[in-house]
Amino acid sequence: MVALLLLLSYGLSYVPPKSYALISTLSLSVPLLIVLNILFAVYWLIKLKKQVVLSILVLVVGYNQVLSFYKFSSESTPKSEDTFTMMSYNVRLFNVYNWINDKTIPTKIQEFISEESPNILCFQEYDSSTDLDFKAYPFKHQTNPSNNKSELAILSTYKILNSGFIDFPNSANSAIYADILVKSDTLRVYNVHLQSSGIDTNVDVESLDSEQSNKLLKRLRITFKAQQSQAELVANHVAKSPYKVLMCGDFNNTVYSYVYRILKGDLLDAFETSGTGFGSTFDFKYFPVRIDFILADQSFKVGTFKNYSVPYSDHFPILTELTLHK
Repeated sequence: MVALLLLLSYGLSYVPPKSYALISTLSLSVPLLIVLNILFAVYWLIKLKKQVVLSILVLVVGYNQVLSFYKFSSESTPKSEDTFTMMSYNVRLFNVYNWINDKTIPTKIQEFISEESPNILCFQEYDSSTDLDFKAYPFKHQTNPSNNKSELAILSTYKILNSGFIDFPNSANSAIYADILVKSDTLRVYNVHLQSSGIDTNVDVESLDSEQSNKLLKRLRITFKAQQSQAELVANHVAKSPYKVLMCGDFNNTVYSYVYRILKGDLLDAFETSGTGFGSTFDFKYFPVRIDFILADQSFKVGTFKNYSVPYSDHFPILTELTLHK
């Protein structure tokens, strides 16, 4: 049964939430199904049972999905004078509401950024009222802090030539973009923050009763439908870009989802190209979750990809090295 569920789940990224919202929510269970199938495969192998063939076959069929969950190795691309770095980080308002019992969180984030010094820095859940000075970034594009939206910001050591916004109707979320002159090339950088379910991720799932579970599923269905509309708005905007595209942000969904497939399109996932391990970007207590991404046009060589397990937000920052093919 577990093998069959995993096999069926491989097609979930093609299921539009607006049409089949309940089925789409099952994409969240894919990492768990992968782990269970691996455990069953080991168990059947030890017991010398023929069921091991089914478990292994299902994992092989979904080879790409399994690698999206865990990367055993990464490619190494030599740096050149054209190599630059890009970081994405949901900073959770720099802990303005003291979710973490540490008043020095804003300073620690600033020091972390200063130490890693990415050339292009994209913040989600930014808070412009926090007294921080990122002096290394003379160029900046951000959402208007007075429009009741969750703030986004793109900071750059390279000149920003043009910038804009993609509004998500009836949502506190949005996307922004900036056309940045990197070396002699103009690149369009998107910073995307899709709809959040607003569900407490520390809730004890095992203690949920039937009514609570139904409410949880209802909220997820609403969220996934909203995410579909938002992802399609961004994808349509990307399709009209006159420049090579880089995209990053907090998608609030996994690589097995419809919205990830729509946003990724023909872009490269920097983690899948050069990451290692689980690539977890969100502090979820049950299993590793990757919902923050850096995607790049295929004209780029993706060098080192890093996940940082710094406890300054409920998300972890990610960074990659990029070099444009000449």
